[in-house]
Amino acid sequence: MTAARSHTRAGARSGSHIRPRGMTTPSILLRAEDWALGTRVRLVLAQGDQAALSLAKAAMDAVLRDIDDTCSRFRKDSELTRLNAGAGREHAVSPLLGRAIAEALRAAAVTDGDVDLTVGGAVRRAGYDVDFAAIPADGGPITVTARPIPGWRLVRYAAAGHRFYAPAGIEIDLGATAKALAADLAAGAALEALHGTGGVLVSLGGDIALAGTPPPGGWTIQVSEDSGAPLDDASERITLQSGAIATSSTTVRRWVRDGVEQHHIIDPRTGAPARSPWRLATVVADTCVDANIASTAAIIRGERAGPWLVERALPARLVANDGTVVRLGRWPQPAEVAR
Repeated sequence: MTAARSHTRAGARSGSHIRPRGMTTPSILLRAEDWALGTRVRLVLAQGDQAALSLAKAAMDAVLRDIDDTCSRFRKDSELTRLNAGAGREHAVSPLLGRAIAEALRAAAVTDGDVDLTVGGAVRRAGYDVDFAAIPADGGPITVTARPIPGWRLVRYAAAGHRFYAPAGIEIDLGATAKALAADLAAGAALEALHGTGGVLVSLGGDIALAGTPPPGGWTIQVSEDSGAPLDDASERITLQSGAIATSSTTVRRWVRDGVEQHHIIDPRTGAPARSPWRLATVVADTCVDANIASTAAIIRGERAGPWLVERALPARLVANDGTVVRLGRWPQPAEVAR
């Protein structure tokens, strides 16, 4: 799974006036942009001044640094890299890595293994072995042996003492949950830096977490294939009062090896990039971690995704490979409110 997926963007421009749906008077949103965890970062405040924005951004940046130091599989000095190098022995891990592992194990449990943290070796064999920006768009041949991944039930984590064990040869990848966890933690930290007043939106490449009091009319979110795309009045938008939204896609983080297209979402049952009828899955949930778990699972589950999402009452928007859009649950028609 990726550590830098990006597809859903907030409907706000730096220094511009934003009109949340239903408003007749513009609401000024303060915004800062940056780059972290291999993706575009956006922080938006519903109210405040530049001093408040600076405080909130400093708090957000501290969280993102901690996540990068702890959970990156592209850094030789990260805690996760050291953990993978020591597979086969039990380790005491930091509370932050422990929380990220616990969330990843929960993801595996609630998706029946569709989202599995033991895909690290399969992701690397598919060619995603460095930060995505360093991957050549069209590279030479690679040897990919399609085989099921080891499986999450082989690893153990005990919250008491933060003890973790994985058998030798297993590589842990936290991309499906760590970036979303970072968005949740960063939004919470930014709001705490503001003493709990106002509203905060944190977007990490499209994994969007909300905290505090939204602007009048709510947060307007544009759903796009790529978070780097410009704001477009023709694109679909929804309005959120709280919670989070995440998107998974097979089209943005994509590369070619010896003429064969690859992408970052691995099907645990084959150990190869998922062959899905959906190129895009966007889900609204109470937390960004839950939204990301569901959107990733939707891509992997394919035709089985719809009933699974509806059963869990998760508003979702799926885009088929031919461009057909399927809206599920309480996902609104354009211009309606989702939550």
